Amino acid sequence: MVVRPTYTALAQRDGTWWAIRVAELRGVFSQARRLDRVEYMARDAIALLLEVDPASFDVIVREHLDAKTRRVIDEAVQARDEALERQRVATSKSREAARTLQRQGLPQRDIGRLLKVSHQRVAQLLDSAGS
Repeated sequence: MVVRPTYTALAQRDGTWWAIRVAELRGVFSQARRLDRVEYMARDAIALLLEVDPASFDVIVREHLDAKTRRVIDEAVQARDEALERQRVATSKSREAARTLQRQGLPQRDIGRLLKVSHQRVAQLLDSAGS
């Protein structure tokens, strides 16, 4: 089994650009306007220096951010993850309630009114009840 080399592209904001350096290769620098272009630019610089195919190695992008910015991002991601989990729980409980009310013979419009959702959403909940 052949192990592909992996290089780390360190990206740090510098004005309106991301300044890129490759940790494992001294003197390999590049820049990109947007973070989604960092890997491509690093890959191109590495391939040129090493005279290899740009697809012959892996690149890991690591963004260098100050501690305050990293903390704010981490808090936002955590809050979003928690909200998604709460939404998953709410959907599960709504599905259970809709199923219970349906077994009691209530029409979908009444179930929707009780659960404070549209009757179309009730139909979705009941359709996915077996999932």
